[in-house]
Amino acid sequence: MFRWHNMLMSGNRHIGTIGGYRVHDDAMHLVSGRHDKPIIHYEAPPSRQVPREMTAYVEWFNRSGPNCATPLPAVTRAGLGHLYFESIHPFEDGNGRIGRALAEKSLAQNIERPSLIALAHTIENSRRAYYDQLEQNQRILDVTEWLVYFAETVLKAQQTTLKRVAFHISKARFYDRFRGQFNVRQEKAIARMFREGPSGFIVGLSAENYIAITRTSRATATRDLVDLVARGALLRQGERRHTRYALNL
Repeated sequence: MFRWHNMLMSGNRHIGTIGGYRVHDDAMHLVSGRHDKPIIHYEAPPSRQVPREMTAYVEWFNRSGPNCATPLPAVTRAGLGHLYFESIHPFEDGNGRIGRALAEKSLAQNIERPSLIALAHTIENSRRAYYDQLEQNQRILDVTEWLVYFAETVLKAQQTTLKRVAFHISKARFYDRFRGQFNVRQEKAIARMFREGPSGFIVGLSAENYIAITRTSRATATRDLVDLVARGALLRQGERRHTRYALNL
């Protein structure tokens, strides 16, 4: 964990301890929201208690793994481990990211292979629900609701990963199919669309988007888009000012 923290926070001048537990006397809060109006969800144990709490945490983590003294089911162990770690909040910064890495490490140990799930990405996309669940379950001993939430999040993360893999396969096939057929403007616009990922542009690519991306005239944009549709690279929806384009994957 110290090595992870050192890699994560290397060069950060805003925290006092990198690659080690926090030592400051200030209260450690789990917060979300804007910097000028933070929402405090939880106050972690004071820094003087962290080494003792983390020793107990590491012992529990190692004892609850597969083929260990008191093994736990994969998702139960990962979910409890994440909640346990976040409740201690041992570092000045980066606790959320390291806590999610520990959850993925836990899952990987239990299934004996890399988990390959977008857990951190899925949690980041629903930060409000994540913090709400942490706040509710860091104050009570019955954490069944947290484990249900965590299991559902793992399932969503698996689906997200499958969609990402399918998207990148489709992207490779797309470029194989249309290699050498696009002009420079079209290449730039297509690349920009792919950077949006599996979700793409929220309402599709418009002519205005194309003009902004390629810095070309409206007439040229219209010719380029018509050509891309004719080649089968883009799909067209709507009419006139409501016309939108999507990648034909």
